[in-house]
Amino acid sequence: MAKFELAQLNIALMKEPLESPIMADFVANLERINALAESSAGFVWRLQTDDGDATGLRPMGDDVLINISVWQDVASLSAYVYGAGHVEIMRRRREWFDKMREAHLVLWWVPGGHRPTEAEAIARLERLRTNGPTGDAFTLRDTFPHPQ
Repeated sequence: MAKFELAQLNIALMKEPLESPIMADFVANLERINALAESSAGFVWRLQTDDGDATGLRPMGDDVLINISVWQDVASLSAYVYGAGHVEIMRRRREWFDKMREAHLVLWWVPGGHRPTEAEAIARLERLRTNGPTGDAFTLRDTFPHPQ
């Protein structure tokens, strides 16, 4: 097991409830996108309920979806995020989600084998929003190496 792994949280502000017709195509693609992540090189873990996704978890409010995952490193996460299967859905995000004025994605290093909680992930996002990118909370644009 690696000494450190990369945790990430991303959130999205839904335009409509998940059950609405506007969100139908997003929901229809969830299983495929989650499977793509799980089969990606460097994927370690993702937060999910018994339904197989995290859409039922709403610690930041009824209209905010959360996604927490752990990867081997920044390169692995970047390859997935910007890869063909995922980026095609990202291009359509404005159909389903409102633009957020504050940071909506945060990365941080965790000890190998650690699985972040929702509270821990939200605290890292708040740290990024308050302090900007640091070694404790950063972005794909402004990365930091794992602790030595």
